[in-house]
Amino acid sequence: MATAITTTETRSRKANGGANGVLKTKVVEYPDIQTIRDAIPAHCFEPTILHSMAYVFRDLIMAGALGWAAFTYIPQINDSIVRGLAWALYGYLQGLVLTGVWILAHEAGHGAFSKHQNFNDVVGWVLHSALMVPYFSWKFSHHRHHRFTGHMEKDMAFVPATKEDRQKRRLADLYLDRELFEDVPLVQLVKLIFHQLAGWQVYLLFNATAGPASKQREGGWLRVSHFEPTSAVFRPSEAVYIFITDVGLAIVGYCLYLASTMVGWKMVFLMYGQAYFWVHHWLVAITYLHHTHPDVPHFDAENWTFVKGALATVDRDFGFVGRHLFHGIIDTHVVHHLFPRIPFYKAEEATEAIKPVVGDLYHQEKGSFLGSLWKTFTTCKYVEADPTVPGTLKWAESK
Repeated sequence: MATAITTTETRSRKANGGANGVLKTKVVEYPDIQTIRDAIPAHCFEPTILHSMAYVFRDLIMAGALGWAAFTYIPQINDSIVRGLAWALYGYLQGLVLTGVWILAHEAGHGAFSKHQNFNDVVGWVLHSALMVPYFSWKFSHHRHHRFTGHMEKDMAFVPATKEDRQKRRLADLYLDRELFEDVPLVQLVKLIFHQLAGWQVYLLFNATAGPASKQREGGWLRVSHFEPTSAVFRPSEAVYIFITDVGLAIVGYCLYLASTMVGWKMVFLMYGQAYFWVHHWLVAITYLHHTHPDVPHFDAENWTFVKGALATVDRDFGFVGRHLFHGIIDTHVVHHLFPRIPFYKAEEATEAIKPVVGDLYHQEKGSFLGSLWKTFTTCKYVEADPTVPGTLKWAESK
């Protein structure tokens, strides 16, 4: 409790100065990682195979039941409009369930699925490959995202643009001044749709949104794929695992091809493709909103620390779906960034345990998740130096 009070008082005391227009800087005190860890009950760090696998079986049974029902009954619907709506509903629901499967593989990648790393990797590789996700590739880059969260140069995901970046002309803006049209609602909507539909694939192919110092070796923009064993994203020692990843994707791709020869590509897309895009829509939205919020700072290289970065994340609320289908990944992300080996089914207890220690440094937002996506996407454009907190970058206020 003392750490939180000290932090709050220091913020208040420094911030309320500033007579005669003199800018006073704030000193934000962060607890050390061991202090935070000591506040969490020891059993929260203990995953079990039985508990974790129970969720895998539950989710796979739900996915299988949905798939069987859709394949069996939807083609029998005579009305084409009703049949189309039924397929759309199936895609949405299956996307929710398979996002849960994606998250279970994510747990395995972090070592939070069980105490046995080889078992974790087998489960994660099988589940992620089934969803056409490059398991080991993502595992390595995602670990570095956790290691350098909030670092403006080394973070691996959603590093924001700076004020200086705003001056650059980009192909994505047709080399025009982005301020001329970026606030037009239609333009924002088109960009958001692209962000949600293609953001995951662009990240995997081009390492988009990663920091400039995040690469592990030299390589141009064509050598940063998550599928290439010699990619600059990975260390030479990781190449064999990237190859194993590609083998898993090739096996699933071949199975989809075989399925298409039996039921046609249209049916494969309706059964599998729809859910694929829904899953990665949710993945991009969840990750983006965890790290993008007007109150969440980023840090320059000299002032970044692991605790600062881990606490520069946001817990959000997605109701029943978030808690029971998405395994709480939206609701308990702050503690996950601090201690990624805590299994998701113990993350809520751990979150409550750290709140008194981190105090005002804990970020949480209630309200509409999709509403927050639109609001955040249209207001958080770039970061600039915070003159009151040296070494910190804050989101620029919307004009």
